Parts: sequence; structure tokens; C-alpha cells
Amino acid sequence: MRDRLMQALRRSGADFTDVRVERTWRTQVIYRGRDLEVLEASSEVGGIVRCLVGGGWGIAVFNDLGDLEQRVEEAGRIARVVGAEVPEQVELAPVTPVQDEVRISLEKDPREVSLQEKQALLQRYNQIVLGHQDEGIVSSMSRYADTFSEVIIVNSEGTYILEERPDVGLLVGAIASGGETNVQMAFEDVGRAAGFEVVEGFEEGAEMAARRALDLLRARPVQGGVYTVILDPKLAGVFIHEAFGHLCEADFIAKNPRMQEVLRPGRVFGGPDLDVVEDGYLPGVSGNYRYDDEGTPRRRIHLIRDGVLQGFMHSRETAGRMGARPTGNARAVSYRFEPIVRMRNTYIDRGSSSLADMLQGVEQGIYACGAIGGNTAMEEFTFSAAYAYEIVDGQIGGMLRDVVLTGNVFDILKNIDCIGDDLLVQGSGAGGCGKIEQMNLPVATGGPHVRIQNVTIGGSGA
Repeated sequence: MRDRLMQALRRSGADFTDVRVERTWRTQVIYRGRDLEVLEASSEVGGIVRCLVGGGWGIAVFNDLGDLEQRVEEAGRIARVVGAEVPEQVELAPVTPVQDEVRISLEKDPREVSLQEKQALLQRYNQIVLGHQDEGIVSSMSRYADTFSEVIIVNSEGTYILEERPDVGLLVGAIASGGETNVQMAFEDVGRAAGFEVVEGFEEGAEMAARRALDLLRARPVQGGVYTVILDPKLAGVFIHEAFGHLCEADFIAKNPRMQEVLRPGRVFGGPDLDVVEDGYLPGVSGNYRYDDEGTPRRRIHLIRDGVLQGFMHSRETAGRMGARPTGNARAVSYRFEPIVRMRNTYIDRGSSSLADMLQGVEQGIYACGAIGGNTAMEEFTFSAAYAYEIVDGQIGGMLRDVVLTGNVFDILKNIDCIGDDLLVQGSGAGGCGKIEQMNLPVATGGPHVRIQNVTIGGSGA
């Protein structure tokens, strides 16, 4: 395989050429209520060629390795046509060529576990949820998915990388009803770049999902207003990923003059204790591999350090355009797509306060946990907490529901006044990150507990 790829590269007359070949095994099981909705297993081999000539990229995708040399020539022809029409040259930031093979040792390789065993495991968790139907559970949504990819990346500069990339995820959700106007959902999930063992022994998680959905039926709807809010690590992670992380992807910055002005490195965005990290490689965490899809080694960077904006996430192209160093953030959801700038592990770093410290002095506030959805529009955001609790005179009180956080991300960052000494970084068993047409890319998010002043909470409680 290696000799064949190198021979094909030699046929390219482009300024730069790379080839990424992926062989992937995947399975998926989904239950909705008692119905088995999806039970599938598949494998495929495919690849993508990129050629750069001047300012133009040419791209060709293939599924038959016998077409490799033809696809290299095709991508080169496209690049020459595009390059002749584009006056601006593309400069790829330099990366030292890499020769490496990364093999993974798994406790329980999901490829060696039968589809029937995976179905039986998910069915057991699903039945735990449905076992509470006499209490108000009306349905469930449970999903298991795994992938194992062998990825080979070669380029005309001399890089050759073979990397094995596992990912296993599980989500167990419960739906409860207390009437037509009171339907509640809760879920528990787990996802890791590991083996099948990750999803075994999740009975307690299934039970927690059912119990929380039932508790939400009895929870009081939040009264809208402005509050001191404490985010748990899960919600803190989703917030910093969605509301801030996407703004710091350099391909977004390059196309947006207004945000280039707003997001100027050196600008203060928070207090001196605020550090936002885009971590490189965290072994075993979902979406974590040693190299990105351009063959650049991943490295740890700070988006914000001591409250000050440091820089952005880059591919080789955006780094070359902006005079920066590649960060290892060029990622693609599969061989069908070219790499674009994507997050890996984005989180607020730990501070020095305990949760008890944060609660002190809060006369009336909200402790918001998890996330069930939201959207962002530039720097404006709206997120729905999965569940929450009222804070009264420094104590966590009763459960609240329908808690929706809205605001401007830059205002929120400046209003963070307390950062926890705990830290949770984890992947999601529910899918992954989406950008443009590339959906469900495995990533990790997280943070410590975070206290924020003056947060607008939407709600309809009396």
C-alpha cells in the first residue's frame, strides 16, 4: 500500500499533493420505545486526493484503489484549471514531514463483538428505562454506535502516517409525560476513543435517565429573569464549544471582516483566571488521535490565557494565510470530505474555587446542568439546560425545568467571576460536532464548574 501511494504521488505535477485513505468498520443500533429501529453493520474503503496549483485546489474521491493514479491526475487537472483563475496564491504553512504508524491496543475490540451482543446490551439498557412506565415514562430513545478506522495519510513532502482511530458511543434517553403540556426528556451518555468495554455496565446510567425524566415532570418551571448562574462541567463545555470555540476556527475568521476586528489577539475577554484551552491529544477521549487529517501533529494551544485572546485554531492553509503555526485542527468527518478547521478538545481550564465557594453569597440563583440543545448566531447564543436547580441563600434547592440561557458570549465571558477547581473533559455518545455539511465529528468538551453574574434566563414559571 505504501509503495502504491508513493508511486501515485510521483505522477502529480502539482505544487502540493496529499492522499488520505480510510478503511472503516462501523455498527449502529437504535431503539425507540420497544421498537428496534436500526440494526446495521458495514465496512468500506475510500480515499481523497487533494492537489494544489497556485491558488487552486483540485479534489478527487475514490473507492477503488485501482483508480488511485487516475484520481491523482484528475485532481491535478482540476487544480490547474482553478489555479489559473485565482490570482491569489495559497501558501501552506510548513510542517515537518512525519513517518509514523500508530497502532491501538483495545481491551475489547468492537469489531470482535457480534452485532447481536451489541443489540442485546442496548436492549437491556432500554428496558431499564421502559421499566418505569407505570410511573410516567412513555417512551425511550437509545443509541449505540462504534467506528474503527485505519487512516493512511501521505503527501508530496514526504509524510507517511498510518493511524488507527477507534470511537465507541452510547446514549440512553427517557421520555416522560405528565399530560399534554408536560413532556420531559432526560438522557445519559458516554463516548470514548476506546473499546466496547466503555459501554458495558451502564445500568446505573439508564436508571438515572429514567429517574431524571420523572423528576422533571414534578420540577417547577423557572421564572424568567436575570440571575447568578453556576454551570456544571457539561454545560460549561457545551457553552465554550458552541458559543466561543466556533468563532475561533480560523477559516471562519478569514471570511468575516467584522469578527477579525472583534477577535483581535491581545484583546481582554475575561478575568485573569480565565483560560480556554484547545487541547491536542488526550488519549482515550472521544475524537482524539495523534494527527489531524493533513498529517499535522496535534498540539495544545490556548485560545484565551489569563483572560486575553491568544489566537485561533488552524489548518496549514489558514496558518499560511495568517502567518501562524498550524495547530493540528484540520479534520474531516470522512474520506468523502476535505479537511476543514475543526475543534478537538475545547474546554475552560480549572480554577481554584470549590462548588461550595461558588454557592456562598448567592441569595437567588440557578445551578444549570447539561444541555439539550441551542443555537448560536455570531456572538449571540441560546442554550437549553437539560435540568437545573434553584440556589437560595447559598444552598442548592429544588429542581427547575425549562431553563434557557441567552446572551452575548463576550459579555458572559467577562461576567465569569468564579472558576471551579474540578475539571471534566469528555466526549459525547450522542453524535458529535457539525459544521457546514460535515456532521457528527467526534469531539470532546468540558470544563470545571463556572459561576457567571447577570445571566438572562428565559422561562414561563409563575
